Amino acid sequence: MSSTRNRRPLAATPNQTPLSQRRLKTKPALTVIAVLLLGNIIWFIAWLIPNDGQKIGSDEQVAAVDGDIITRQEWMVAMEERYGKETLQNLVNESVMEKAAKKYKIAVSDKEIDLELALMRSAQDKFDTAMQNLSGEQLRQKIRSQLILDKVLTKDVVIKEDSIEKYYEDNQALYNTKTSYRTNYIEVESKKAAEEALNELKNASDFPVLAREISVDSASASLGGDIGFLTEKQANVDPAILKAAIALKANEVSKAFKLDNGHYGIVQVQEVIEGQSFTYDDVKEHIERELALEQLPQSVTPEAFWSEFKATWYYGEEKKGK
Repeated sequence: MSSTRNRRPLAATPNQTPLSQRRLKTKPALTVIAVLLLGNIIWFIAWLIPNDGQKIGSDEQVAAVDGDIITRQEWMVAMEERYGKETLQNLVNESVMEKAAKKYKIAVSDKEIDLELALMRSAQDKFDTAMQNLSGEQLRQKIRSQLILDKVLTKDVVIKEDSIEKYYEDNQALYNTKTSYRTNYIEVESKKAAEEALNELKNASDFPVLAREISVDSASASLGGDIGFLTEKQANVDPAILKAAIALKANEVSKAFKLDNGHYGIVQVQEVIEGQSFTYDDVKEHIERELALEQLPQSVTPEAFWSEFKATWYYGEEKKGK
């Protein structure tokens, strides 16, 4: 049974969908985009606050194109129109889940989040955007909110001990995770171009910036070369990339290597997560919760709790869970 069963979407799914299929699904694109933009917009807002405590005018110039000025006010309005709704919805959802945790006396420990992270890392494939696009802090908060939701939804579901034990025995491979390497990647068309890129990196060029500028692999280039966590013998990844990555320590950059398609690659390992073996006691609650989620009659999202906690928002419309 594939270890990809350990990838879990960020909202509960209907019980008619098998667990193995449900865990293979990636998170909805809008959810991921909202989370990513949340961090960026919060940073923007913090940056906008003047250090000297003086108010900056809305007509302050932030950019210019051929003499045409773009003001701070225009910039902020455009960000709110394009990203504000999804970002605000995500903020409200996180706050609602924290309220639910207090009301229902739900606790989520760092150990639980660590377990979910380890299982996600061991199961993800090359372009798992949930892992590639989120910072460590963002990802932990997202997992925390999801765990609160799952625990609230399953608090009254009873799963027999023998069912949990059987699942563990049948799926022990899922709980023996491999060492994973979070990897940045640059692909160029020739060995000469790869050597030139290495020289730039030696001269203090930033790997993500360089990846965006020169990598011909558009999917990873748009992410600053980030291809997520790789594991040894991972499918759908050029063996040369894996070989180069697993030979590195954190923050090291590989030599240029030839790819199956005739191009050349360079990788940088951001961090190394050592493999782990989880005992039955380690994962008992995780399995119990997953089996309980299978008993739910329908999909439920955090919006289902908005009315319970009197959540309102700028856009006015009523949010209904589903």
